Amino acid sequence: MDLGIAGRKAIVCASNRGLGRGCAEALAQAGCEVVINGLDQDRLKETAAAIAGATGAKIIPVAGDVSDPGAQRALLAACPEPDILVNNNGGPPRKDFRELDREAMARGVVQNMITPIEMIQAVIDGMAERGFGRIVNITSMSVLMPLEGLDLSSGARAGLTAFLAGVCRQVAGSGVTINNLLPGKMDTDRLKGLFERTVAATGMSMEEARATQAAEIPAGRFGTAEEFGQTCAFLCSVHAGYMTGQNLLLDGGLYPAAF
Repeated sequence: MDLGIAGRKAIVCASNRGLGRGCAEALAQAGCEVVINGLDQDRLKETAAAIAGATGAKIIPVAGDVSDPGAQRALLAACPEPDILVNNNGGPPRKDFRELDREAMARGVVQNMITPIEMIQAVIDGMAERGFGRIVNITSMSVLMPLEGLDLSSGARAGLTAFLAGVCRQVAGSGVTINNLLPGKMDTDRLKGLFERTVAATGMSMEEARATQAAEIPAGRFGTAEEFGQTCAFLCSVHAGYMTGQNLLLDGGLYPAAF
């Protein structure tokens, strides 16, 4: 399917690896010029070269923590008039809520709520003036199904979801959509950390830990960054212009709900 976004310009935050990289790769395959972002400058350059080599797209690496205002300015300097913004950022580490102090809670809210709002503030009016914009926020299945130890991440991402529920309707008539992608158990480094904790706590092998977790998912497997990225690219396409304010769950059926 031709997504109709060849030649469009995109910023994909925290896209050095994992789900962010999957989104950047899919947008590059669709013909977009993509600004990618990450903390490790050397790895970021390697990622940019790999995506450019595989797709022929122009890939611009911008190193830095997207929660840092300086890094945000650098991203916008590299792409002053983006047509597409994919908000992504690492979440707070798993921790019992009793152990969270004010500083940790404030940092988590900045990472997973304030930062994407700041990026949206910077680009949304330009998108509306040009008559086209696609904003996709990578949140989490935990917005719908809170997970023990991820309360801060769940709360901040749920706050972002509620905040944007009204914003998206203010710009829908200008050709700008805002949607959220909610990953379940995806085969990324973050999931690997869960396996490592399971191994340490139970004495299971890594293979046993993976198999046990996969068995809980009706699809019988973990999601991939590639299929996640392709879903993101569709949301950014011309075909998704009538879809806004939605939470799209990619979890292999793990969240048990009819609606």
